[in-house]
Amino acid sequence: MPSRRTVLAATAGVAASLAISGTAHANDKKLRSLISRMTLEEKVGQLFVMRVYGHSATAPDQADIDANLKEIGVRTAAEMIARYRVGGIIYFTWAHNTRDPHQIADLSNGIQKASLRQPRGLPVLISTDQEHGIVCRVGEPATLFPGAMAIGAGGSRKDARTLGRIAGQELRAIGIRQNYSPVADVNVNPANPVIGVRSFGSEAGAVAGLVAAEVAGYQGAGVAATAKHFPGHGDTAVDSHYGFPVITHSRELWEKLDAVPFRSAIRAGIDSIMTAHIQFPALDASGDPATLSHPILTGILRGELGYDGVVVTDSLGMEGVRTKYGDDRVPVLALKAGVDQLLNPPSLDVAWNAVLKAVQGGELTEARLDESILRILRLKARRGLFEEPYVSHGGVTRTVGTPAHLAAADRIAERTTTLLVDERRLLPLDRRTHGKLLVVGADPASPSGTTGPPTGVLAAALTELGFTATALPTGTAPSAATVAQAVAAAQDADAVIVGTYNITAAQKALVEQLVATGRPVVAVAIRNPYDVAQLPTVPAYLAAYSWTDVELRAAARVIAGQAAPRGRLPVPVQRADDPAKVLYPVGYGLSYGR
Repeated sequence: MPSRRTVLAATAGVAASLAISGTAHANDKKLRSLISRMTLEEKVGQLFVMRVYGHSATAPDQADIDANLKEIGVRTAAEMIARYRVGGIIYFTWAHNTRDPHQIADLSNGIQKASLRQPRGLPVLISTDQEHGIVCRVGEPATLFPGAMAIGAGGSRKDARTLGRIAGQELRAIGIRQNYSPVADVNVNPANPVIGVRSFGSEAGAVAGLVAAEVAGYQGAGVAATAKHFPGHGDTAVDSHYGFPVITHSRELWEKLDAVPFRSAIRAGIDSIMTAHIQFPALDASGDPATLSHPILTGILRGELGYDGVVVTDSLGMEGVRTKYGDDRVPVLALKAGVDQLLNPPSLDVAWNAVLKAVQGGELTEARLDESILRILRLKARRGLFEEPYVSHGGVTRTVGTPAHLAAADRIAERTTTLLVDERRLLPLDRRTHGKLLVVGADPASPSGTTGPPTGVLAAALTELGFTATALPTGTAPSAATVAQAVAAAQDADAVIVGTYNITAAQKALVEQLVATGRPVVAVAIRNPYDVAQLPTVPAYLAAYSWTDVELRAAARVIAGQAAPRGRLPVPVQRADDPAKVLYPVGYGLSYGR
């Protein structure tokens, strides 16, 4: 970590010229003065939030240097900052940015130092996707919470606010000041391949309340929250990472459904809103993605909803925004639509130069760039980056993954586990009669740096609770031989726990053959709760909403009777044989008290 003297020296120029009060627009005069001294190239750089490979800003591993050279044309984060003067950097696990909290803090400090040392240097807004549940970039030993749909099942705005507060404190301690969360999409399509359990649920009002609560938690802890994906990604059957989804909602339905959580976020003072790479003909008939739509971003978001905060694109590397226009046109069209931050273009050089040439050629004005830069600098000022750009190891130790934070996550998780089926009152399992357990099922890769895999986590948790539990991973598509192995192993168990993951025909065959053994079977939906409709013969079914450790351990405590099932479905589950009919409505959930 840099010394206090180094910190003060590096930030003296900016801090002296900008005494930040943190109030809304009180510092605009000083911020405009900063902007007026920037070169055009520096202004263009401020608009970009870019990935970079490596655990260090100046000394990454050779493989990461090679990746940076291939994708960005620089060796390190420091070189990228010097060349492009980027205003933001996004952390990813796959980019090797997030090994452990102390390393992340060092990386953050290295990035700030590299930027503040530049002529007219400004602090960098470091961001990440720490949604919790199935999308996280900072793993253990940081505190990991249940995901949005689990929080929706808990239904507690207090818990949502606590999640935001604790997660925000931990992110800030490692130098991350902008989080791309919460998801404000209302998930009304069970087939949605990209949102699903990342949404709080299918009821607009409930989603809106939880979104506002998380925003208050994050921003109260000094981290910018980001509501996504505007104007609403909850009713798609196409993943915008790989295709171009179309939302067929009417304008009236959008007002009643999709818009509600975003209005709530804006009322809560949200710092940033992320766009969706979706086509929404009722809001813009041009066929352009919302990210590039002036009617949607300027007309509706800025004009009708009155939002004057930062608008950030979803990743510009996603197929949904690249379908219609080339990578050189996308950033220019996004700025013309009303975007402020351009996130993670496939080629920074192509995108950066495209914006520069658009200004030089008159398609974009420098005044238009200044509008966005002012919003970005306001956000940086509000989140204390001008006064405190650096973090400390002591702050990491005092804040990240503390026993109090981990205990809070466990308590919140216990309030989310939902009991959907319990025929013959099989649950909770009694150690005296069902002491020997077999745990089988899907073992998707750990979503957030937790220990995993799910069968192992469940078996370990149940063993700690006094059972003898053996894990036998069977995968998301078990072969006939794997099913036969599981059925044979079940003969030696008192009960079988099986994890289902977006149920497949092969998983269904596994569960049905386990039920046919006569052994008691408890199924746990470790992602979408909709799985339960496909397995009517299972005597007991729980929804955990994710396969992160905190949710699986909570499900184990419910199975063992150490915790009561208190979650209630935040989405309806339709019948498998007649999807027009509801099998389990919103709010459904059994309890042990019956």
